[in-house]
Amino acid sequence: MAAADDPADRPVTTTATGVVVAGHGVASGRASDSPFAAGTIALQAPHFAARGLDLSPFVMATVNLDLAPLRLVLEEPRWTFADVDWTDVHPPETFSFVGCAVTRGDERVEGLVYVPHPETKPMHHQPATIVELLLPRLPGLAAGEVLELEVARGQARLGRAG
Repeated sequence: MAAADDPADRPVTTTATGVVVAGHGVASGRASDSPFAAGTIALQAPHFAARGLDLSPFVMATVNLDLAPLRLVLEEPRWTFADVDWTDVHPPETFSFVGCAVTRGDERVEGLVYVPHPETKPMHHQPATIVELLLPRLPGLAAGEVLELEVARGQARLGRAG
């Protein structure tokens, strides 16, 4: 059996370059018109933790990365949680998470692609080319910055939008 850090055990990844764009501000709780003042990620995190996914290494907000003309295509996500009943504002939702890494200049951090399934998400939909990322804090990150995204092969792939 190979060690966990053995290169043979690391997933092959698919890579794309994207541009950070402003989101709706709902995941972070910054949107003044949101019914989720604490932010959706902070409210959902305990539900994910109860199902075995600890989001504590990440900022309780998403980084929105536009990969146009590409879009994320789920294959076998690392985690998928159906019927997460995290709010009384709308019915339960399904979420998937894909392992990823983001490179910003010389810095590389591990994270997750956060995928609220559109068929169960009642509001705040994203264009198909935008992925939402859960990442550790990246000081000074701003809209317009270019990041390189690597997604775990087998969990998802990047294909043409449309």
